[in-house]
Amino acid sequence: MEFKKITGQAEIPVVGLGTWRLGGDVEADTTQDKEHISAIKTAIQLGITHIDTAESYAKGHTEELVGKAIQGFDRNGLFITSKVSPEHLKNNDLTESARMSLERLKTSYLDLYLIHLPNPKIPIQETMQAMDYLIEQKLIRFIGVSNFSVEQIKEAQRYTKNRIVANQVEYNLLVRNNGHVTHDMESQIIPYCQKNDILIIVWRPLAKGKLAKPGFKLLDELSEKYKKTQAQISLNWLISKKGIVAVTKSSKTSHLEDNLGAMGWRLKQQDVDRLDKECMA
Repeated sequence: MEFKKITGQAEIPVVGLGTWRLGGDVEADTTQDKEHISAIKTAIQLGITHIDTAESYAKGHTEELVGKAIQGFDRNGLFITSKVSPEHLKNNDLTESARMSLERLKTSYLDLYLIHLPNPKIPIQETMQAMDYLIEQKLIRFIGVSNFSVEQIKEAQRYTKNRIVANQVEYNLLVRNNGHVTHDMESQIIPYCQKNDILIIVWRPLAKGKLAKPGFKLLDELSEKYKKTQAQISLNWLISKKGIVAVTKSSKTSHLEDNLGAMGWRLKQQDVDRLDKECMA
């Protein structure tokens, strides 16, 4: 596994396990619990020790599955991220959300706690004061945001004495500046975060599987050139960039192993440049 630094204080694996839709979507679905717990355990055994989840995933059931899966592993060797929902950003609501996430995850602390989405109806000052409290109580190690614009990051940082260490955004070879939630990722958000030592954690790095199969001329060409899969080329393009890591959701061992093959090598700079500039359509 390769790692990147978070503000020089901790290391995070460059490829993590996303858990959205493990244990259900909006509602909890327990019919595949055994398979999903096994998938999370397998990921950790393979070296994917960054687990990304959220209280909103399957109404907390996903966190429960992660909590069961991590039992028996060295907690210090894991990097666990969860996210607080935008409707829970008032002071007391946020601290209660964090405590409930910890209870479901069966851990005494989170490595990283993110604001899942900004909520203009709740003052960000109140939210960040609650995040500071969680750090003071040693319930979380680091604070971050998700789907925040540059201005929203700046405003949030003004109201916390702790560093915002990460921003989680949608970004991949197909989605550059116009995501489902955020915009200007490549032109504004990523450059700002890189300049200010804020880690970019990419969600949907494979565009829901579109980048994990043949069909894009340049991607197919580079796959043949490097003898790597399309998914490995797509992920390597991301992690070759300063301050960018990715979380991918998979419940199949073959896909987990494929994702791991994105590490231990690098695309040549001219090929990175081509992927940066050429249209993938």
